[in-house]
Amino acid sequence: MTRENFSIVQPWVLAHEGGYVNNRKDPGGATNMGIIQRTYDAYRKLIGLARRSVRYITPTERDTIYKTQFWDKVLGDRLPSGVDYAVYDFAVNSGVKRASEYLQRIVGVRQDGIIGMETLAAVEAMPAGEVIERLCRDRIAFMKRIRHRRTNALLWKTFGKGWTRRVMGRWEGVQEGDHGVIDRATMLANKAQLIPAPKILKDGSGARANGPSSFWAGIISALRALFGR
Repeated sequence: MTRENFSIVQPWVLAHEGGYVNNRKDPGGATNMGIIQRTYDAYRKLIGLARRSVRYITPTERDTIYKTQFWDKVLGDRLPSGVDYAVYDFAVNSGVKRASEYLQRIVGVRQDGIIGMETLAAVEAMPAGEVIERLCRDRIAFMKRIRHRRTNALLWKTFGKGWTRRVMGRWEGVQEGDHGVIDRATMLANKAQLIPAPKILKDGSGARANGPSSFWAGIISALRALFGR
């Protein structure tokens, strides 16, 4: 069964990603709504458009990049409602491979970082609420272990509050009406009639939680594979 929740959950993800930033100390360069300049350059080149500042990225361009690079790669339209959002937000923040591997570990299949039929079947066999809660708790545990590549300092000291707000919301665990991934995903799984509108957060919750591997490594080659150029 195909579930098309991308348009529902996309505003929830974007609430954490922020607007245009161009900090000279940031090696990623200019960023807008979580998309860095070189990714935007690659996208426009591959569809035959001239390069321009990511400041001017359109909502259509933004959502196309998010959908093709994250949602589609975790098979968002095939995962159960709620689980799709929990995995997608994890993938945006920490990479598709890591989010997929954590999901596979929970459902008890081979952790190859590629969600396929075996993983989907295993996810369907478990209660969505259980998958969501375990994934979010494992995600927080992972974040607490991330260290700065150069200083080896734990990043949790700097970003822990924002990351906690993103994944767990204001309170620990599942709370009806709270804003964390665990809360919204559970409400989505339970087919809640009213889910709180997203609030734009500037609390560090959009900081990349990538561990030792680079979040954007291989992004251009992935785009080339996607568009066949």
